Amino acid sequence: MLPFRLPRTAPRISLPTALWLGATLSLGGASIGTVSIGTVSIGTLSIGTAMGLGMGTALSLGTAATLPAQAAEPTAVQLQSLEAALNGQGELTALLEQGPGLDPALIDLRRRTLLRQFPDARWILSPGQKLRDGRSTVQLKVTGSRQEGSTTYRLQAEQQLALESDGRRITGQAIIREQSLLRSGDSPLPVSLLIPDAVLTGQRYDVDVVFDEPLDGAIAAGGIIALTGQQVSALDSPELQLGALGGGGLFKTVQAPLSPGEQTWAVLLVHPDGIVSATKRVRVVADKAQLRL
Repeated sequence: MLPFRLPRTAPRISLPTALWLGATLSLGGASIGTVSIGTVSIGTLSIGTAMGLGMGTALSLGTAATLPAQAAEPTAVQLQSLEAALNGQGELTALLEQGPGLDPALIDLRRRTLLRQFPDARWILSPGQKLRDGRSTVQLKVTGSRQEGSTTYRLQAEQQLALESDGRRITGQAIIREQSLLRSGDSPLPVSLLIPDAVLTGQRYDVDVVFDEPLDGAIAAGGIIALTGQQVSALDSPELQLGALGGGGLFKTVQAPLSPGEQTWAVLLVHPDGIVSATKRVRVVADKAQLRL
């Protein structure tokens, strides 16, 4: 956390988990909906995670399962049917079967949750880059928007997945990389997520989220928190401490766990021109050869 003294009476705000910033809120008299943050009297903010709205709702269940290197891949027809079903044309659960990283009922539930919050949400599947072991991957993009009063919220989420098929249904998935962005404002704030896709166990690494354009004297605030696997799976709403930002973004050095697995980061930036909230999954591996799949 950047050095920043919070007021003793800093407000504690709870955002609806499913809405994830989809409301006009007040922080000590400062409207976040229009993002006029004045003297930046910002305290503890509770945010709903994007895992249920962006990445998690797409296909992921919040766990990075490992598929056999020689697992059968879905056909082009299967992927076309999956995209159609995600977009409401066909029965989604009929195309999926319980398997590694894949729970059809939960995927369908999260898809419906996303549609309640972003009624125009759209899923797009396209071929992704091949992995070093020869497996094909699928690039999954989710976009959507929501209007709250005069404020528009826009969601952009991406996953790269390795999928397994038995020839009839998709039976497993491994998450290669994923991230999501939710922006408010008339013109979405351009930001860059400078967070690695994979790190070694115990490694110290940078988690940076940078405004692509100079602040030009504008006051901005932000915060970052690591989400537990339980918070991701339960779509929990953790509290996030916000502090004043300097240098054009949020910069933090963190340490990876000592055991292989994953870390998921949630970031919130507040700017006079809008709000940016992001999530990013980082794979934690013990072997350098696994840093680049």
